[in-house]
Amino acid sequence: MHIVEAAFLGAVEGFTEFLPVSSTGHLTILERMLGYSTDDPDITAFTAIIQVGAVLATLLYLRSDIRRLLTALFRGVTRKEERKTADYKLAWAVILGSMPIGVVGLAFKDQIETTLRTLWFVSAALVLWSAVMWYADRKGRQVRGENDVTWKDTLIIGTVQCMALIPGVSRSGATMSAGLLRGLDRVTVTRLSFLLSIPALTAAGALQTVDEFGAISRGVGWTATLTATAVSFATAYVAVSWLLKFVAKHSYNVFIGYRVVLGLFIMFLLGAGILPAT
Repeated sequence: MHIVEAAFLGAVEGFTEFLPVSSTGHLTILERMLGYSTDDPDITAFTAIIQVGAVLATLLYLRSDIRRLLTALFRGVTRKEERKTADYKLAWAVILGSMPIGVVGLAFKDQIETTLRTLWFVSAALVLWSAVMWYADRKGRQVRGENDVTWKDTLIIGTVQCMALIPGVSRSGATMSAGLLRGLDRVTVTRLSFLLSIPALTAAGALQTVDEFGAISRGVGWTATLTATAVSFATAYVAVSWLLKFVAKHSYNVFIGYRVVLGLFIMFLLGAGILPAT
């Protein structure tokens, strides 16, 4: 892969990772447009590994929150009275909510990396999940904040996050929709989506690095992969900061409209034979 292409894909990954528009869906579409076979092992691994840049951006941006939760978690292990704090409960809730996608991801790894990477699935998911987001955005009561998050909330949100294994659904779109339907406000579900992304994306990137190290070396190349990861980090940091400010005052309408237009456009290209599905 040319270094310019890698930087471009890294920028798209970083900017779209936390927006409810599906970063994997965007990468799959763009990789296909650039002439890559999206179910090749090195391309699949590249797509997963460069997400680690976005994770690092999240760790940096939310470092004070993460430090606070980890401190509460460790204190709660040794001090019974600390287990009643909101931070201790939230820390365990995030851990519990991160488990479902790991189990499902491993169970359906082959299908996720091959069958579900076809652009017909991606475009359909972009359009269909937009309806879920629209419903959640309008029906969510938004009466609960971060201190009200329970393990039941994160378990439900984490289970719905598994839908994001279908490129086009969007991990943040899935978690935000589930959180809104649980009565959480937009800022809380957005921050919670960031926190739940850390274990999921880190594990996916690490697994692909170990399993497909040789495929990356022979195919895309590690120079391109690391370049894309670095660019992903930079753009993701900007996107995280912007999104938290945006959702504090706006609905998800702009993202929903964009998803539908993009999904229908890709369907047109596929139907016209202009763009191959895999």
